[in-house]
Amino acid sequence: MSAEHLPTLGELALEVRSKNAGPFWVTMELFMRDAEGYALVADEEFLDEDVVARLYDLDPADILFFRIPELNVVKVSFPRPVAQGSLRDRDVHAGQHHVPLAALVPGRR
Repeated sequence: MSAEHLPTLGELALEVRSKNAGPFWVTMELFMRDAEGYALVADEEFLDEDVVARLYDLDPADILFFRIPELNVVKVSFPRPVAQGSLRDRDVHAGQHHVPLAALVPGRR
C-alpha cells in the first residue's frame, strides 16, 4: 500500500535557493507562489530557528529569519560552516545549502 504523497517546500515554492551572503554567511530564500504558501513557511510553528539548526547542525541563536509578506518570501541566514574559499570549503558559492530546507514536508517537524 503506497502512502499519500505530501509535497515538500521545494514543490510548493516557486524557487528555493541558497547563496553566499559574504564570505562567512549563507542566505537561503523561499519564494512562495502565493500568500497561502507564504503563510505556511512564515509560520513559526512549522519553520523556526530550531528546525534550521537541526537541519544544518547549527546553534539556533546564530540563525536569522527575514519574513517579507509583501513578496511572499522567507529568508534564512546563518554562518557558513567554514569561510568561503577556505581549504575545507566544499561549496564555494553556497549553491547547495538549500537542499535540506527544500526537502522539508509541511506538517512534519
